[in-house]
Amino acid sequence: MSETDPSDDATRLFPARPFVGASIAVIRGDRVLLAARANAPMRGVWTLPGGLVEAGEALAEAALRELREEVGLAATVVGVLPPTEIILRAADGRTRHHYVVHPHAALWTGGEPVAGPEALAVRWATPAELAGLDTTPGLDGTVAAAFARVAAHEISEIPETSGTSAA
Repeated sequence: MSETDPSDDATRLFPARPFVGASIAVIRGDRVLLAARANAPMRGVWTLPGGLVEAGEALAEAALRELREEVGLAATVVGVLPPTEIILRAADGRTRHHYVVHPHAALWTGGEPVAGPEALAVRWATPAELAGLDTTPGLDGTVAAAFARVAAHEISEIPETSGTSAA
């Protein structure tokens, strides 16, 4: 965590500029890891583990750190996905919250997630199950991109064979 408590919602209200975040779509077979947010904004909404990037921290490092802090897991990052902007406005039109989140696709490497202080609950979900959940904006597209990136990574990891055999 940074020196200023990033979970303090008041420090993020009506920002002068966007906050930069990183998240991580951990894929395990046909499921993705989701966490229900414990903090405002969007408390209780399902999303990917993630949070603010700290000064001097690379985006992938931040995503992996947040994964450890929120759910106690490690994973292997296999790619960066298109960023997501979350902009919430006050009734008067002012920008109440503005986040630019850089998601990463990752492969599960073992262990079971446990909800930490920043997550109300955790679960593994299929992409089809997302439609029945209250999720952060754009989550379905990010999850689809993560599954595509993991599939491309797995194809690139298949060793080439020459097609000949020794006689």
